[in-house]
Amino acid sequence: MASHLDKVRDDDSYADILANWDAGFYARFTDTLRPSRPGGRVLDIGCGVGQAVAALAKEGFEAHGVDVASANIDRARVGNPRCLLYDGRRLPYRDGTFDTVGALNVLEHVQDPESFVAEAVRVCMPGGRLVLSSPNFLRFLGWRDYHPRMRGLGNKWRNLMGLLRRRRQMRENPEGVRFERMEPIIKTPFTPDDDAIVCTNALDMEFFLRRNGCTIELSACTDRHVQPWMDKLLNATPLRYGLFNAFVVARKDPKP
Repeated sequence: MASHLDKVRDDDSYADILANWDAGFYARFTDTLRPSRPGGRVLDIGCGVGQAVAALAKEGFEAHGVDVASANIDRARVGNPRCLLYDGRRLPYRDGTFDTVGALNVLEHVQDPESFVAEAVRVCMPGGRLVLSSPNFLRFLGWRDYHPRMRGLGNKWRNLMGLLRRRRQMRENPEGVRFERMEPIIKTPFTPDDDAIVCTNALDMEFFLRRNGCTIELSACTDRHVQPWMDKLLNATPLRYGLFNAFVVARKDPKP
């Protein structure tokens, strides 16, 4: 299964990185992905080594995961046999299968992000919840920026101007809107998000969820649990689009 990732990192070493994530890294994603009904069906797209899927399965939910890396799936199946290798394009499920569908730090790595969002919405049942969480590569505020696209005053200014242009295009030419692509970073040793090829940000994520028939319930720059007062402060204004991360929760509109 060839991909741009083959140029950047080894799947076994990447699985080691994922396995060493602390639980706080994916706790908010897992909590938001949890179905509201007992025994509900949930799908984690790009499940990695399966921490979120295993946690939800232990709670009694019918938790499924898919990933493009066999090394990840081999480990994920230890905690939950409902984890499948897939081609990164068409999800191997029928329309409306799941109560909740999510993807944590996946969208920035896919070849066709527009289709990825559409597929996530397709397998979610009407009235179900979608959770997309990715880095904000168009951040223009903040500190400790780990990726070159976020780093430095010049990039921050370009990111701000880029967001304003994208907002205008969404009003004036919505059919022309696409996620911005970027080149992966080829270096040794590999570090997470060197392989990112999509300039993910909350504005675009909201746009494509709406385009595919969803209503946005939450859009935040905080992808982890923080103190409630801090979460409210950081997400109180549109400045959240220029900070930290992109954590977007949507509800698939019921059929008329």
